[in-house]
Amino acid sequence: MKTRRTVAVLFGGQSGEHEVSLVSAHAVMKALDREKYDVLSIGIGKDGRWLSGPGVLAALVAEANPIMLPTSFTNAQESEVTPGPVAHLTSMIPDTGRPSVARLLPPGIDVVFPVLHGPKGEDGTIQGLLELAALPYVGCGVAASAVGMDKALMKAAFAAADLPLLPWLLVRRRDFARAPSEVCERIEAALHYPVFVKPANMGSSVGVSKATNRASLRTALAEAGRYDRRIVVEQGIAAREIEVSILGNEDPLASTPGEIVPSGEWYDYEAKYIDDASKTYIPAPIDHAETARVQELAIKAFQALDGAGLARVDFLLDKQSGELWLNEVNTMPGFTPISMYAKMWSADGLAYPTLLDRLIELALSRTKE
Repeated sequence: MKTRRTVAVLFGGQSGEHEVSLVSAHAVMKALDREKYDVLSIGIGKDGRWLSGPGVLAALVAEANPIMLPTSFTNAQESEVTPGPVAHLTSMIPDTGRPSVARLLPPGIDVVFPVLHGPKGEDGTIQGLLELAALPYVGCGVAASAVGMDKALMKAAFAAADLPLLPWLLVRRRDFARAPSEVCERIEAALHYPVFVKPANMGSSVGVSKATNRASLRTALAEAGRYDRRIVVEQGIAAREIEVSILGNEDPLASTPGEIVPSGEWYDYEAKYIDDASKTYIPAPIDHAETARVQELAIKAFQALDGAGLARVDFLLDKQSGELWLNEVNTMPGFTPISMYAKMWSADGLAYPTLLDRLIELALSRTKE
């Protein structure tokens, strides 16, 4: 009789967040209790290769862009990633044809932990594959993942749920390429500087820029357009960044909120992962009423997407007016023990290995339902 569940940890991927995924997966695999679980590593290369075996993480780390690997990982954890055997499962490269699910996923898996960030991983694509394979998986389903990845669709869902949003516009890359001055004029008529310009489908602040005038706006639109054909332009304000973790399915719970004070002007990729100078405060230094409001809105935002399992919900607290604005929901946030999602639950007494246990149970429970 099988005494341990087989957990397949899926990581890497073809998005701009590939390196962040490697670090998250390393932390998850290290923390999973081997008395309870047999852990199977499945990595996806930037070129679409699917690999399995104990040496997969080391193989993908060796191919990773060192500039994009978080400093904490390269300084302290890379030595723990050891080479080992690697099996090539298949490839998602178009000229190889359409692979079957059986070739992508080895037999005997009880639950999948898709520690994938960004497009082709966090956006409903992998979730749809796992649904077709009838495999339980950690995190949100197809629809919630897809809407949660697309900032424009996400904002539409939040608006329908009457949640507080800052003004924003959707710009299409083709329109900007055809008539850049007209697009800039439309933005300037609706918003005032500064504005934040983001690819609609991306995370970890990849492709995100702050624009303070027409010249920087054009540069920011071009940069965001490198990552997506749809670009979100949001009103910028002087704000504190408040976050809260969500855990659960039908009856989700909200953690103690935390606050991030970025090392730079705003919380870009370098401030998040590279320079190690940003500060976090858990609990966030806000009063009881603000805490309750953040937790209430976070649960409503999670439910507006029909979320499941987990999410991190990010808010902007206006430094001048004190108004609270919903920024976004991240359906598969960074998952290292020092990531905000895990740290906020740790502050509530939920240790990292126990948090992983809860997420796996939620995945199995959702499949049964």
